[in-house]
Order: sequence, then structure tokens, then C-alpha cells
Amino acid sequence: MLTDTGRSYTYQDIDRESARLAAFLTERGVKIGDRVSVQADKSPFALALYLACLRGGFVFHPLNPSYQPAELEYFLGNAAPTIVVCGSRKLAAIQRLADNAGIEQVLTLDGDGQGSLFDLSRDTAADPILVQRDANDLAALLYSSGTTGVPKGIMLTHGNLLSNAQSLVAAWTFSDQDRLLHTLPMFHVHGLFISLGCVLLSGASMRWLDAFDAATVISSLPECTVMMGVPTYYTRLLNNVDFTANVAKNVRVFFSGSAPLLEETFAAFESRTGHRILERYGMTETNVITANPLDDERRPGTVGMPIPDVEVRVVDDSGGDLPPDEVGNIQVRGPNVFVGYWQLPDKTAEDFTDDGFFNTGDKGKIGNDGYTSIVGRAKDVVITGGLNVYPKEVELFIDDLDGVKESAIIGVPHADFGEAVVAIVVRDSKSTIDVDGIIHSAKESLANFKIPKHVVFLDELPRNSMAKVQKNILRDNYNDLFA
Repeated sequence: MLTDTGRSYTYQDIDRESARLAAFLTERGVKIGDRVSVQADKSPFALALYLACLRGGFVFHPLNPSYQPAELEYFLGNAAPTIVVCGSRKLAAIQRLADNAGIEQVLTLDGDGQGSLFDLSRDTAADPILVQRDANDLAALLYSSGTTGVPKGIMLTHGNLLSNAQSLVAAWTFSDQDRLLHTLPMFHVHGLFISLGCVLLSGASMRWLDAFDAATVISSLPECTVMMGVPTYYTRLLNNVDFTANVAKNVRVFFSGSAPLLEETFAAFESRTGHRILERYGMTETNVITANPLDDERRPGTVGMPIPDVEVRVVDDSGGDLPPDEVGNIQVRGPNVFVGYWQLPDKTAEDFTDDGFFNTGDKGKIGNDGYTSIVGRAKDVVITGGLNVYPKEVELFIDDLDGVKESAIIGVPHADFGEAVVAIVVRDSKSTIDVDGIIHSAKESLANFKIPKHVVFLDELPRNSMAKVQKNILRDNYNDLFA
């Protein structure tokens, strides 16, 4: 693994560091099944910490570094970790949250490896700790908000992670001859489980970038064979005149996921480089579900066919199977599917069918040729830059501001982010709250990707006969806002 600082790390280096950290966490009282909450910048040291949790039998709980204290309070209270690891700059705020939640240990880890985690663990022997875990044992806990605005903990097992990685390595022919350009964040399944799973299981190498930067990606691509990204990455590359076919000539495949890839982006990328991006479909609850084929037609506007060992079906609202090319509810079953929501058995039961299929909440269809197309999202999630924004969470925040009567959050097309978060706000009759007031308040309490890119004030929200806000009308009305 070659980092953007020029330093290289071998498999042996990461193995030794993860073993040492697993031993250290065990010494600090972290037990098998305990949660380790981590809000740290992407770095090789954070990677070692993730692997330390897997090998020590702990449950890795990654948190977006953009989350603000108001958001973190719920996550820490609900996950009830034994230990929290955060960046030094966040220590004071997180220490207060940890004290309130009864969490006794908070350690720091910065992107350069500095912090109390490594200072205190420096003298711990790198014993070859590898706790035996079963396929059904919990490996990671990731949170995904929902229509109620209350975040849900998604329980992913060792079997979930292993089965998906095995299927992807086989389907995408990963080998130790590959070098992945890793630009994705490590708090998200795409960069944490999908990318790393393919690399670690195949013995591939990585060009490791702390974040996406078009110029650095362009300079790094010639030495790489694979790139995984979100649509925003590809639009930004296309906007750079230095991105040419010659830059991409050594790459055998470009992958796109986490958000819909526009057909025009697909076409423009092929025209520029000769490469047809391989789009796939997945969720936090499942990792990858379907993918366009590696050696057959990669069809724009579709997400391909189920990966090995995964079943996908489309059903009507009564649960009946639908014929090909008919739009319905997408359901999935397989060893990749999570085991349930943390401490929410009723919600888990609600989202699974009697025969074990998970209701994804997405609308789609499967053609006669087996290609799956996603046509909508039943849960109205906004996907901006590959990150999920759940409208209700932001609406509840805005509705609570002085001077706001009600609000609606929608996503509208955006050339860079795919979708942009837009707030439609109805003020109280005598309110003077303005755009700056809403944005300023949001910046103090919400992660930056949730902050509206635009605020529109209306006298009232459009509603149907059942008084439900008609977000489809709002999306149509403001579809060209960023055109």
C-alpha cells in the first residue's frame, strides 16, 4: 500500500499493527462482542484499527468524520461502545458525549498516526491474536437513518463480509496482480468492505489516497489496474482536461456504485477513455447485490445481474412475483444480507419476508435478459456525492428552528454531486428567518453533506387528498435548479 505521503506499508506491516492494537484493546478491557466506535480520518492506522477489531472479536462501529456532536450523541448512546476513538481536534466534544453516555474510555487517532491510541499501545507486544468467530457473529455496526429520522444500527456479520468479498473477487477476477486506486472514505461500505474486501482477499496492492482529488487521481491512475468510485468522481475526472485515454490505458476496469450513474456520464467516459464503467448496486444492509458483467455487455441505466449466491426478485405490494419488465419492489436474499437492526426486533421483522427476503425499499424491474434497473426509491433518500441523506432527519432539524412552520427535503439533479439537498421551507406568519439563518444553524448541527445546497421559501407545501406532502411535485418544480 503506497500512500499519498510516499510511504509504503506491506501486508506484514498492517498485520503486525492490527495484532498489536487487538492485544492493546483486549488489555484495556474490550471484550468479544463489544463495540469500538471510531470517528477518525482515513489513514493506514485507521485501517489497522478496523482489522484489529475483526481479529480481536470486537464490533467495529465507524462514524463519518463530518458528524457533529448533536448527531454523535445518539450514535454513542445507542451503540454503547466500550471505547471511542476520535481525532484529537474532536476530543473535548466527544469526551463530553462519552461522559454523558457512561463511556469510560476515549482515545485519539489522527491521520498521521499520532494520538493516545498509538502512544499508549506502543509497548504492547504484537501477539498473533486471532479470535475464532462464527459466520453469524457480529463484525460491524453501521448506522443508516430512515423515514422516521431515527438512525438504525445495521448489524453485519463476519459471514456477511466474507461472502460478499468472495463473490466479488470471483466475479471481478481480482488477483495479486491488481492495484486498486483507493480514494473512498472508510466509514462507508464502499470503501471499507467492498474495496478492502476485494484487495485483502486477493492479495492485491493499493494506491491509497486520503481523499478524492482529481489531479492526484490522474497522476496515480497509470500505476493502477482498478478504480472504484461514486459517480461524482467520474464527473470530476471528465471535467479535468488532463484526464485522457492515455491516463486510463492501464486500468482494466472502473467501478461505480453508491449512487445512480447517469447514462450521459457513462457515454462521456467511454468516449473519452474507451472504458465502459461497470455499475453495480448495493446497500449498507447488503454490500453488493447486483453488478453489470465484467466480460459481457455493461449496459448503461442498469445495475446488471445478481452476484454469485445472491437472489433478487421484484414483487408487487402484496408480495406476489412480477413478470419481467414490470416495476415493483426489489427484494434480496443471500449470505450477504445483514442479520437485523440493532435493538430493533420489530423493525427487523417488518423489513424481512417470511421466506427470508429483505425489502430494500427500492423500486425496480428485471428484464427478460436478467438485467436489473432501479427506477426509484420508495424511501425518498437523497444520494449526494455517494452519501445517503434521509429527508426526515433534516426536516426534523429545520422544523425545530424558531420561525419555521414546516419543511420538506428533496433531492434534485446536480452535475457534480448527482443529487443536491434542497430544503423547501414554510415560515411562521411573522417569521423573519432567512436562508443564511437556516444554513448557519445546519452547519452547527449537521454533517456537511446533509446541509441544503439551496433553500426555497413557499407559503405552503403541496399535498394530496390525504394531506401527504407531494414531493414528486416539488422535485418536478425544482428539477432544473442547478442546471
